[in-house]
Amino acid sequence: MASSNTYRLSCSIPGHEMDVRGLASTFFPEGAFVSVSRDRTARVWVPNSSENRGYKELHCMNGHTNFVSCVCIIAPNETYPRGLIATGGNDNIICVFSLDRPDPLFTLKGHKNTVCSLSAGKFGTLLSGSWDTTAKVWLSDKCMMTLQGHTAAVWAAVILPEQGLMLTGSADKTIKLWKAGRCERTYSGHEDCVRGLAVISSVEFFSCSNDATIRRWMVTGECVEVYNSHTNYIYSVAVFPSGQDFVSTGEDRTVRIWKKGECTQTIRLPAQSVWCCCVLPNGDIAVGASDGIIRIFTESEERFASAQDLQAFEDELSKATIDPKTGDLGDIKIEDLPGREHLNEPGNRDGQTRLIKEGTNVEAYQWNMSDGRWVKIGDVVGGSSKESSKKVMYEGKEYDFVFTIDVNEGGPSMKLPYNVTDDPWLTAHNFLQRNDLNPMFLDQVANFIIENTKGQTIGPAPASAIDPFTGSGRYIPGAPDSRQGFGTDPFTGAGRYIPGSGTTDTTPAGIADPFTGGSAYSSAAFQKSVTNIYFPKTDGVMFEQANPTQILAKLRELNANAPEDHRLTDEVLDNLEKLLLTLSDSKSQDLPTADQISILWRTSHWPEDIVFPVLDILRLAVRHPEINAQLCGGTDGASLCNHLLGLMSPQGRPANQMLALRTFCNCFSGSHGRSLLLGQREAVLSRAADLRSVCNRNLHIALATLVLNYAGILHGRPSEIEAKAQCLSVVSSALEVVQDKEAVFRLLVALGTTVAGDNTAKDLARSLGVSSQITKYASVSDPAKVGECCRLLLDELQ
Repeated sequence: MASSNTYRLSCSIPGHEMDVRGLASTFFPEGAFVSVSRDRTARVWVPNSSENRGYKELHCMNGHTNFVSCVCIIAPNETYPRGLIATGGNDNIICVFSLDRPDPLFTLKGHKNTVCSLSAGKFGTLLSGSWDTTAKVWLSDKCMMTLQGHTAAVWAAVILPEQGLMLTGSADKTIKLWKAGRCERTYSGHEDCVRGLAVISSVEFFSCSNDATIRRWMVTGECVEVYNSHTNYIYSVAVFPSGQDFVSTGEDRTVRIWKKGECTQTIRLPAQSVWCCCVLPNGDIAVGASDGIIRIFTESEERFASAQDLQAFEDELSKATIDPKTGDLGDIKIEDLPGREHLNEPGNRDGQTRLIKEGTNVEAYQWNMSDGRWVKIGDVVGGSSKESSKKVMYEGKEYDFVFTIDVNEGGPSMKLPYNVTDDPWLTAHNFLQRNDLNPMFLDQVANFIIENTKGQTIGPAPASAIDPFTGSGRYIPGAPDSRQGFGTDPFTGAGRYIPGSGTTDTTPAGIADPFTGGSAYSSAAFQKSVTNIYFPKTDGVMFEQANPTQILAKLRELNANAPEDHRLTDEVLDNLEKLLLTLSDSKSQDLPTADQISILWRTSHWPEDIVFPVLDILRLAVRHPEINAQLCGGTDGASLCNHLLGLMSPQGRPANQMLALRTFCNCFSGSHGRSLLLGQREAVLSRAADLRSVCNRNLHIALATLVLNYAGILHGRPSEIEAKAQCLSVVSSALEVVQDKEAVFRLLVALGTTVAGDNTAKDLARSLGVSSQITKYASVSDPAKVGECCRLLLDELQ
């Protein structure tokens, strides 16, 4: 097949009635692709079978009640062997279609504003970005997790080949890397909003921005190259199969082909906004623009459009009108421009622009390197020099200013014409009414006009005018102004009391219980059985061991040295002692008194540097049914939860953090505690996960036990998939840093309990790359339970 090394038009597809905002190549039928548009439809296009070029519409899909802004393809699976199509729109929803029906199979609801970006990963995972500043991870018809961290609209979202890694680009000018639902890295460098992302490999990606640059990044954080050629906002970038060459589109009316890091070809279109592009399997490029036309460009001579169609495309381009404020034409003074004879001189690079004077008009030409000639790309309407007295023509009338405004990125650029003799408030009102925009923007638009025509009597809009809807480049309504291991052991003395010291045994010893440690568990006994004794583990794991004598001795010692205003009376100490002895004696018939419980709660607010013995009593106390009901029920439960979360702040003391985690674990022993922790699950697990980087073995074991207890209570509840997703996220992030084998073991059991019997949870775990993350533990033999549990878990995830 002959190749010209230059892309030319193959065909134009005029099916949509409004802007084409998204394109994606499908798995089936062969060579097909999907387009989405502001006309609220998605359309599947298949190659014409009777000829070597052109496409025909297979069918039109409807389901959105507003503009459709993005599309992606979900890979084939056993249920849908042809794959699925996902579309996002300005109606805040995602529609999921099969290839053989025009209405959606199901819709995904959860975003609070326009869904503007979609990406599909392995095992049916879907990532969405929205103007509501969040990204969401979906599996089947359920939201698994919400990625929060950006401060403005998330315009770009992609899933990397490395399982569990996701990228988002935002109007806050940053890109974020997410792993298992948590932000791992933030990339800064773009000077304006990030509009698009494209994956190069598992370790590299491209980004494009309103700052008119494309950047190449390493996942590790380094920006290795910045590409300059576009002269206005860049909306999309797509990578060729080689993984090195790429194509980009933007507001400068161009498609640009990049090879070996250089822009080797510039293709101008007779449309202002070139919104999107995708590379088709045969290497052709599909491009969507604001004129509603999809255009296919190809290097293959066999698929070039006919000479007649190529001439028609060139003629259409020559008739276009160019607003110099949106392109690369610079300030224009007609008297300084050369005449047509200037076109006798050849250009020196493909896409070079040259302006000539033709009578009283200005014409723009572009150098076509492959043809060795200048091609007219339009007539320039109005100059961009502030000193120019030339009026700007718009809809047959002359104006002093014609501003180009991109409203909330929801559609094509809108024009706001204005004369200096007009009332800016009336002009703003008419603009909003004409374009069916929210009246709340009246002050914003009027002040924009006043600000950007200050001191001007005639002439076009200043080139530096700030779009009232999109800020210095882009404004997001409601968004803020964009211009603006632990220390030494705190416990002293020989035979000292150390919170969390000693064994972590939590249940009576028995050969079948891997949590009892020491000689109580024999891996040899397990080898004789085929039963999985590890997961699912639905009975909670508690921290029950205590040495009352040492706890009381440390309490009295600290009290004796405490500041007078914090010193406890002998009566208070006696009550705490009686309570502790009651809690520690399993044969005791005494019940905790109301006074004892009240004193315990008050003293748990002792200064943070001396409170840990009281917290140790508290973690024992919440196991008692009476105390569990009182402290974990009603408004007292919320107070307990908030107090423990405060002790777990990242700036807190590791001993207090660990004891707060253990207290949460022991709350699972009673029904009131379980209800409390289910209701506070998101806050508790989020704060707990933040402690994973604290270098403390006992803290890590407590963290692992907490997520294990959550997994146990969620087991058998398939409707709680978002809660299970958070458990998976916490386990995955903790496994990145936890070294202690007991903590690792409990995390593995938590993972097994979360996925056991729940295919959706298994699919999510697979998509997060959990299998590759835990494989290293399969060979662990000391303790043997780690390797055995890991191997069973890997089998479960097959």
